[in-house]
Parts: sequence; C-alpha cells; structure tokens
Amino acid sequence: MNTAQTPSVRSIKLAAFFDILPLSIAVIPWGVLCGSMAIQVGLSPLQSQLMSLLVFAGAAQLSALTLVGVGGGIAATLGSTAVISSRHLLYSATFRHDALGLPLHHKILMAFLLTDEMFAVTENKHNELGHFPLDYALISGATFYVIWNLSTLAGIVAGTSIPDLDSLGLEFAIAATFIAMVVPNIKSSPVLIAVLVSACSAVLLHKFDVPNGLLLSALFGMVVGYRLDKETS
Repeated sequence: MNTAQTPSVRSIKLAAFFDILPLSIAVIPWGVLCGSMAIQVGLSPLQSQLMSLLVFAGAAQLSALTLVGVGGGIAATLGSTAVISSRHLLYSATFRHDALGLPLHHKILMAFLLTDEMFAVTENKHNELGHFPLDYALISGATFYVIWNLSTLAGIVAGTSIPDLDSLGLEFAIAATFIAMVVPNIKSSPVLIAVLVSACSAVLLHKFDVPNGLLLSALFGMVVGYRLDKETS
C-alpha cells in the first residue's frame, strides 16, 4: 500500500512546484519593483528584504511603500494595507473547513504562505482531487515565497545601482499576474459576467475618481455573479 501511494504523493509535490512556477515567474518584475521602491523611499537593504521575508504581501507592500514615499502616516498605511489584504479573509474562509483538523503549526504555515497565487492553484487542485492537498498547498506557497524574495533581492540590488527603475513599467506585472489567475477559472456564464462587470466598473469608477472604486467594482461583480448563479442553478 505504501509503495503504491509514494508515486502519487511525489507527483502531487512535483505538480505543486510546476503549477505555481509560471505565476512565480510572472511576478518577478513585481518583486523587483517592490525591492527597488523600498530602497528609493529610504529603507535600508536589510529592511527592504525583511519586508518581503516577514510581510510577504506584494500589493500591500507596494501600497505601504507608496504611502511612505509621500510621507503618509502610520494610520493611513495600516488602513490601506488592511483593506488591500482583506480579500485573504475570503481565501481563508474557503480553506477553513479543510484546515480545522490540521495541527496548529500547519495552520500557521498555511496562513503565512496564503497568497492569491497559492490560493488559485491549490483550489484548482482541490477541485481536481476532491480533497484538500496539504502538501500541494504548502509546497506551492513555499515555492512562490522563495521566488518572491529572490526577486525582491534583485530589486534591492538594482535599486541601489539603477536610478528610476520604477519608470520601466514593471508594475504591469501586477495586472498580468491577476489576469493569468482569473482567466483559467472563467468556466461559466455567471463567472464571465461577474468578471466583465468588475472590469468595466473598475475602469469607470477610476475614470470618475470614486473612492475605493476597486473594492466597489469587486463587490458589484460578486453580487451580479451570485445572483446569476442562483438563477441558473
């Protein structure tokens, strides 16, 4: 029995690495930008690296660095990062039932490694296998963590030697990464319409400078998608 199970376990671990790898590579420019921005706003190389090692939240890190760069206060920085990171409440709620029986150290490790990318690939594998793949989740999350920190290190090195690195448009990697995660999961008309509503709303709300437009557009898309899903089910 053990011999028969070993190839399956190994294949899941290998799948975790290779499934997260494209998203990890796509996020490298994002990490480089984050590392260089940290240097430009006045953080030391050690502080800049520790931010990725300990915070490990790309969008929240960039938001915090932007606010620090313009002299924003602690309250504004904490508020902004809390709002941006609030989507992880939905991710963790999705995994809650499967995580209840896990040892505490596994729960803590999963919570730390939980990112948009790790959630996307793990939830796909969860649906494919019919059960929660803990090893898959941890390995995919750890792989992304290592590559994110290496790209941050590259940004720190570049930030100390290449001026105006943020003018190269590396922030497009943020949008590209999220597009790469969303598109494969559009498998029904309610999901497609939810994505289109969110995208159109985000553009319009940004055009008219509506506060918290991104959050509102996400809410619009979820409400429309939920209603359509209920009507068709």
